[in-house]
Amino acid sequence: MALVGPNGSGKTTFLKLLNALLIPTHGQVLVKGISTAVESTLPEVRRVCGMIFQNPDNQLVATTVEEDIAFGLENLALPPEEIRNRVFKTAALLGLEKLLSQPPHLLSGGEKQRVAIAGVLVMEPECILMDEPTAMLDPAGRRDVLNTVRELNRNRNIAVIHVTHFPEEAAGTDRVVILNEGKLAADGASAEVMTDLQFLHGLGLQGTTAVELAALLRQDSFPLPPQILYNRELVDSLCSLGQNS
Repeated sequence: MALVGPNGSGKTTFLKLLNALLIPTHGQVLVKGISTAVESTLPEVRRVCGMIFQNPDNQLVATTVEEDIAFGLENLALPPEEIRNRVFKTAALLGLEKLLSQPPHLLSGGEKQRVAIAGVLVMEPECILMDEPTAMLDPAGRRDVLNTVRELNRNRNIAVIHVTHFPEEAAGTDRVVILNEGKLAADGASAEVMTDLQFLHGLGLQGTTAVELAALLRQDSFPLPPQILYNRELVDSLCSLGQNS
């Protein structure tokens, strides 16, 4: 699920409420039926919901990648052999085996973010909360991190809530939720929410490049399908028009 909205709409606050980094001042937040306001249940809440921040340097705390991935498990006082096995298994899953002895601060932005993901994943969460994890990365780093997360979602059945300002990232999810001034503004399939340009523009948001360009072409009488979301869909539609003309 992508969580989208203007600056100040409450996206990061929502994630922090799910992870119990913030406690609700009224009402309640339930994670698998567990209240985040009960101190004794916070470890379980945070085991279910692991959080990845925008800047990976904010959650890299050890002198080597291996130690960083193991940090959360060591706080649980698990047996050393179990910690070692889970760290190596997680590192292999994310392609970090050759970096285990490296200092995190010497890694690239994309590598750092994968280490941050590994530190969350090794705790075996059921949901990963991501607060603009690609905002500080170059295009290659963004693709690397997003592909990693998609694989975790599809192959390991880990739920993902992804806060992003990139329309293309939101379009690549199954569901898009839009917040505005702390309230729910939209909730639906990405193909429905991210192609409603009148609604998006009203909130100061944009569709993907393909959505925006398709809208301009329709204004020039190009008979394009209504829910073009991706570049490839737009190209295929234009090629089809060319063949039929």
